[in-house]
Amino acid sequence: MSTLKEDNLFTGPIGQEYDMLRLICPNAAMLARKLGDYVGAWKGAELRTNGLRGFEIGCGTGVSTLALLSGRQDLRLLAIDSSAKMLEQAQSNLAKWESAGRVEFLEADALDTLKTRVPASFDLVASNYAIHNFRNDYRNEVIEQAFRALKPGGLFLTGDRFAIDDVEAHLRLTQSEVRHWFKTFAAMNRYDLLEDWIVHLFSDESPNHIMYFSPTLARMRAVGFEPVRVEFREGVDTLVAAFKPALAQ
Repeated sequence: MSTLKEDNLFTGPIGQEYDMLRLICPNAAMLARKLGDYVGAWKGAELRTNGLRGFEIGCGTGVSTLALLSGRQDLRLLAIDSSAKMLEQAQSNLAKWESAGRVEFLEADALDTLKTRVPASFDLVASNYAIHNFRNDYRNEVIEQAFRALKPGGLFLTGDRFAIDDVEAHLRLTQSEVRHWFKTFAAMNRYDLLEDWIVHLFSDESPNHIMYFSPTLARMRAVGFEPVRVEFREGVDTLVAAFKPALAQ
């Protein structure tokens, strides 16, 4: 999912054929389903008598958006992405949800949009395979602004690629992942897409982008989220639920 103006790869072939992600990273779709399941079972939502107002970072083609909306009938979403191509697909895929007023799509930058929201605007801020795309400094600001935008007791829920803290273990896993990509795209004779995904991976793995597991969770706690819970982890694929403390009674 693309939410950063500088990430132009998602405006090209990757964005046009983003459904290919399910072949090279099936866990992305699995994490989207887990987002919806988690929100559907979230006990804190019962305290929101007027329904839930949510903000989705990097909605992409709408896979995670659909999971979130299906998880709770009282959820209304503002879903943003900076790729017009991906938003067009999301709007087509979720046309009935948009017509029903359950979701509003917006082509926008994640950080800029969060900064314009008044404090305590949302019950939920969610993302799936989005924030790992960000530069580290930008991501840190997004986490800070997500905390500011949440109501007390609100939930920041993200399913994403959290790099393994052990650098050598992470390298071995990434090498295995790339071998899988080559086999997958070669079988389809789609070396054009393979090239763009490899270039994108170099960005994800670069020192100013890579999202290591422990430092990212520490950042969430540093801005005020508590508790911060790891609800699922398989390799790099991780579901994290971080809560903004409720106001004292």
